[in-house]
Amino acid sequence: MGTIEDIIQQKKFNDDYQRAYIGMSYLYNVMDYMHQQLFKEYDVTPQQYNVLRILRGQHPKPATVGLIKERMIDRNSDASRIVERLRKAEYVERVTCENDRRAVDVVITEKGLALLKKIDPIIYTLNEPLKMLDKNEIAELNAIMDKILSRWLEKDK
Repeated sequence: MGTIEDIIQQKKFNDDYQRAYIGMSYLYNVMDYMHQQLFKEYDVTPQQYNVLRILRGQHPKPATVGLIKERMIDRNSDASRIVERLRKAEYVERVTCENDRRAVDVVITEKGLALLKKIDPIIYTLNEPLKMLDKNEIAELNAIMDKILSRWLEKDK
């Protein structure tokens, strides 16, 4: 039980492109499920975790909601709503922008940083299946993903 054919019990695909697409879709769903289970333990969603990581990368500088939205992995997420939930949980603070008093910036709190510190070691265990690939294979996989992403993002413009 290691091939996509075995897993979804489909013997034939139209072509190798369809097989690859279905395989990537299945793999995404497996990874998403693993993330959901991990984050459930910490009472955050993968999208909230992503926002906290973005803010940690900016720390100690604040970030606008627009910047957060640009950097999010899940571009369909409502960044404002996510920030508000994180604020209620005291993982982030909203602060008045120094340059524009009408604008609001977001900064991660010590509580938010502490949560990330707890989650980080566990998140890295999700990389384990990729470690079966040697350095050349992982570099090739990354190059292929970049090529596919750039093509899809070009179409999106």
